[in-house]
Amino acid sequence: QVQLVESGGGLVQPGGSLRLSCTASGSIFTINRMAWYRRAPGMQRDLVAAIRSRGNTNYADSVKGRFTISRDGAKNTMYLQMNSLKPEDTGVYYCNAAGLRITTLRIFDSWGQGTQVTVSS
Repeated sequence: QVQLVESGGGLVQPGGSLRLSCTASGSIFTINRMAWYRRAPGMQRDLVAAIRSRGNTNYADSVKGRFTISRDGAKNTMYLQMNSLKPEDTGVYYCNAAGLRITTLRIFDSWGQGTQVTVSS
């Protein structure tokens, strides 16, 4: 089992900042990719940003230049620094991680429970 726990969500005014964290634990041999997804009210869950084990990143067009994804491999933790937040950034943010399990080397693809981000004045 691989568990993901997110933290850092909350209510913030437009133009403000938040930092989300996601920590993975359990039977992990290696994590190849970590990502943040967002489910806006009434919408499907969409990719916000992703980071791979070598540090390659990609972002949704709507967050480029405002959000920064980073990762601490030693801690199996990923961060999302969100600046210049807009009301349309509101939603539930989910952490996703994919890699190989320890011992069996079988693939895992796990999701966190989600953390609410609300951008409103």
